[in-house]
Amino acid sequence: AGLLNPGPGSWSTTLESSDPPHLARKLKYISLAILVIQNASLILSIRYVRTLPGDRFFATSAVVMAEVLKVFTCLLLILFQRRGNVKEFVVLLFDSIVVQYWDTLKLAIPSLIYTLQNNLQYVAISNLPAATFQVTYQLKILTTALFSVLMLRKSLSRVQWVSLLLLFAGVAIVQVEQDGSKQKEAIGSSANQNYAKGLVAVVVSCLSSGFAGVYFEKILKGSSASVWLRNVQLGIFGTVLGLLGLWWNDGAAIAEKGFLFGYTPMVWGVIFNQAFGGLLVAVVVKYADNILKGFATSFSIIVSTVMSIYLFGFHVDLLFTVGAGLVIGAVYMYSLPKAAAPPSSTRSSHSSSNHSNRAGDSETDEFLPKSVLVK
Repeated sequence: AGLLNPGPGSWSTTLESSDPPHLARKLKYISLAILVIQNASLILSIRYVRTLPGDRFFATSAVVMAEVLKVFTCLLLILFQRRGNVKEFVVLLFDSIVVQYWDTLKLAIPSLIYTLQNNLQYVAISNLPAATFQVTYQLKILTTALFSVLMLRKSLSRVQWVSLLLLFAGVAIVQVEQDGSKQKEAIGSSANQNYAKGLVAVVVSCLSSGFAGVYFEKILKGSSASVWLRNVQLGIFGTVLGLLGLWWNDGAAIAEKGFLFGYTPMVWGVIFNQAFGGLLVAVVVKYADNILKGFATSFSIIVSTVMSIYLFGFHVDLLFTVGAGLVIGAVYMYSLPKAAAPPSSTRSSHSSSNHSNRAGDSETDEFLPKSVLVK
């Protein structure tokens, strides 16, 4: 089993069970910091490199490069888990990817959607202010919840339904503010930037994120494969599909200018963040409960907004503050665990109630969208 879902006797389980309370608390704060930094830095850095004057790198090539790096890293982690036994490593990969080919093929659809989503994120961030993108992108919580209710027949608590309404209202207010402010004019006057194009890209990205996450959960429920192996399978499809998208969209230009055209140290930083940031989150997220994950997302919105003011001259007015505040509150409310069921008088009912509570906590966790970088 992978580090995200450690099995009995794994070093990760042993470490977690033996952690003294102060160390566990420290790991939670470290996890919070990593989640906030990864969330905010990726969006800000993409926005920065896509708005710099000069030669623009091809976003399609960056998506492919991130997939290749991610697959390579996951292969190394699997080899490390096998204690460097190359024969065992090759047999595992052959059995998991080739022999169980049907299980691998199931990942083609989510991989296609994730590849589309990663490309759309570049389009959206290239055309929207980082803070606006960060707020609007939280619609993925709404789409994930709705697809979960429709496809998996899951139920939401009243608090979660209210939080989704607040989320939608907050995003709508931000869009109204952007539509009526001078920022839209500023964006429109900038070279190669289109607010409407960015907004459509982020909305489609949220829809694809919700569907892919729920579909992924539906087809792989009960699977024992590690998160690293799943990332290898997804990455193989992602690389192939990414190359097809690259050929379709930028084939002629890349043939003329080269695959690495426009790559600078900052661009490489974005790619490494995209490839390794999600994998790092996969490790630390097991130390973070739902409330902490919700708080990390909310805090990263604040960080993105503050940094956007200094880096990009982003203007924050009352409407944006109200809208972003609603989204931050909604994300936190949505991450709260469901209320415990009332205690029962019999032991069997009590046992059933405990089981129900655990299922509820698990359900809440499954509703929270997985990082698209971890998949």
